[in-house]
Amino acid sequence: MKEGGQANNCNMKIDIHTHIMPEKMPNWTQKFGYGEFIHLEHRNCEACMMKGDKLFRVVEENCYKEDKRREEMEATDVDIQVLSTIPVLFNYWAKPADGLETARFFNDHIAETVAKEPNHFIGLGTVPLQDISLSIKEMERCMKVLKMPGLEIGSNINGKNLSDKSFFPFYEAAEKLGCALFIHPWEMMGEDQMQPYWLPWLVGMPAETSRAICSMIFGGVFEQFPKLRVAFAHGGGSFPFTIGRIEHGFKVRPDLTAIDNPVNPRNYIGKFWTDSLVHDKQAMAYLIDIMGEDTICLGSDYPFPLGEHHPGKLIEKMDLGKKTTRKLMYRNALDWLGMSEKNLPEF
Repeated sequence: MKEGGQANNCNMKIDIHTHIMPEKMPNWTQKFGYGEFIHLEHRNCEACMMKGDKLFRVVEENCYKEDKRREEMEATDVDIQVLSTIPVLFNYWAKPADGLETARFFNDHIAETVAKEPNHFIGLGTVPLQDISLSIKEMERCMKVLKMPGLEIGSNINGKNLSDKSFFPFYEAAEKLGCALFIHPWEMMGEDQMQPYWLPWLVGMPAETSRAICSMIFGGVFEQFPKLRVAFAHGGGSFPFTIGRIEHGFKVRPDLTAIDNPVNPRNYIGKFWTDSLVHDKQAMAYLIDIMGEDTICLGSDYPFPLGEHHPGKLIEKMDLGKKTTRKLMYRNALDWLGMSEKNLPEF
């Protein structure tokens, strides 16, 4: 971002949870000769995300055109968006070299988008976590060359929980580099058994996010890497609302829960961030009460239907006071990203 004056507007908004994709991308399924890589085809005034040769989803211009995105940011008073790729583009299932190629393509696109509007966009990268060595190298490129403050990763990697010891070198490198991590649910557990009624998105995603949080707690990730800055999507999913059950289970069955980390899971509240995407005033009040006002960041899931269509409106309606509102709207985001208000432009 360009250097600018210190932000002094309590209504300033940094949205940490927004997704973007390139308007044009290679047909990697044809190039690599396998798999169902996503590419975008423009047909009859529609933009079709194709999974291999099958229609996956129709997206609107705000998913890939930064000028349309900027128009909608202006209309909803969002000053800065943190851009990350769409989780279906993680491509963790691909051959490592192919996953790296696609990750670099998306990272370069996000960096180019940020360069066009450096006062309004911050970019997060993606890495091929099926290969830790390649992931660390691409993380270093994102941080040092593309000047990104962090990465987005999935809630599991090809079915492996984030507590898997194979990921610990990645966490160690992220901690040393000061790389913020945004963890987004994908490939939801039980997805095949609950296809009707959009249940993977309504039920699976909150559970998947709690899976990621609990895995990192019980697996000792936060204990071993205390300076790691991690934020979770969708208000932390079901974790904040089931912490009582999680803590109770820890106490009554330590033989099952405390095998890798003897610390009470509740002790880690305040040591990671969540976004604010809970859609409900009472849920937001509870989230603030449980997680604390210092670790919740505005996040909308723009530009998708399950997102908050007017980012920050729920927070604004709650009359939380200027101090708390500032924290939720942008200051907590800066803490998670490892940035200072001095780096922000005047708005």
